[in-house]
Amino acid sequence: MTTIRNGLIGVILAFLAALPAVATPVWKPVQAENLARWIERARSEAIDLPSGRERSLRAAIDSGDREQLDTISRTAAIELMRAWRGQCCGEQRPDWWHIDGTMTREDMQRDLNSALEANRLDLFLRSVRPSHPHYLALARALTRETDPVSKAVIAKNLARWRWLPASLGDRYLLVTIASQKLTLWERGSAIAEWRVIIGKPVSRTPVFTTQVTGVVLNPWWEIPSSIAAEGIASFVRRTPAAARASGYVYQNGRYRQMPGDNNALGRVKLVMPNPYSVLLHDTSNRDLFAEPERALSHGCVRVDRAVEFATVLLDSEEWNLAGVEAQIATNRTRSVDLSTAVPIYITYFTAQPNDAGEIEFLEDIYRRDVMSVMASNSAPTKEVYGSQEGSRSRNLFTATGAASCPI
Repeated sequence: MTTIRNGLIGVILAFLAALPAVATPVWKPVQAENLARWIERARSEAIDLPSGRERSLRAAIDSGDREQLDTISRTAAIELMRAWRGQCCGEQRPDWWHIDGTMTREDMQRDLNSALEANRLDLFLRSVRPSHPHYLALARALTRETDPVSKAVIAKNLARWRWLPASLGDRYLLVTIASQKLTLWERGSAIAEWRVIIGKPVSRTPVFTTQVTGVVLNPWWEIPSSIAAEGIASFVRRTPAAARASGYVYQNGRYRQMPGDNNALGRVKLVMPNPYSVLLHDTSNRDLFAEPERALSHGCVRVDRAVEFATVLLDSEEWNLAGVEAQIATNRTRSVDLSTAVPIYITYFTAQPNDAGEIEFLEDIYRRDVMSVMASNSAPTKEVYGSQEGSRSRNLFTATGAASCPI
């Protein structure tokens, strides 16, 4: 029996020995030169690679030592990719940023090997580097900027783009909290924009991503207990008839508000599951969208021209503007699925290009930049929405998101 087993082991070992070895790709000098150019450009993106990396790579290229070239090139490429994915060589991702754009080292190594074998290194590196137009515009602006405070703010915003996935999708929604705007992007271009209302500094809208799977027309508002305790509960108990006239009812152990013109969610809300109980929705108080400063909610994102927004998002012959308005007129709740789920990214950027291609600096509503271009250009320094520096609430620093988002 032992003889048979040993014979089988010998056959297996001989078979394995006959298989071609899976060799680690060896870098060619031209590929290393390409990598060196990318590393040089990375300085203009506020990426701080280890000192001497470019010099050692150039020395390895000139040495003619292929083993040394392979080792140094591979190390430098992984460092550069990790930097582009926000995993090193720049500002560390803080706890309040809940969007993960990282790649595993194993994935980087595997994909890098494939790119080297196929001689497609340049295309591969481009796929890892952030390619959003706003990132590229900020990188260009950083090289031109001379003011140290402005440079620091641009650098922080470049880092935030690197905390996002390299590809956001062919069609996605982007909420930029500081600009108080929602944008629909398709195939790399912004095609529509709406004003939004975002969370107050003490009830901040969290930074996160999820998938939008549908639209609810004429939604009910499921009132959080904390909001009900502020007055709605006693209103319903004391004067149920008057409360019902305003849409408030108590059903199955919870307070709710019926669909209608007074509903706090308005006529539209998105189906966008997330652990923060944050919604994007219409509002019954649409006059607030005319205000220039709209950090007014408990954490949810209220969107202007919500019926138009729902129509554009649904992008359907059946659910055109007339169809959506007709359903709203019935006052009956209706959920409509999107044909394809759309990612939504709720982000925090304080520097971005405007329509003219110039970088505009936005008010750091949640005080996450430490420094402020706007504050440095004005005196005396003002706090969020004009409150004095000395009146700053400690809650402004400790609030990191909306645990419950009613409106």
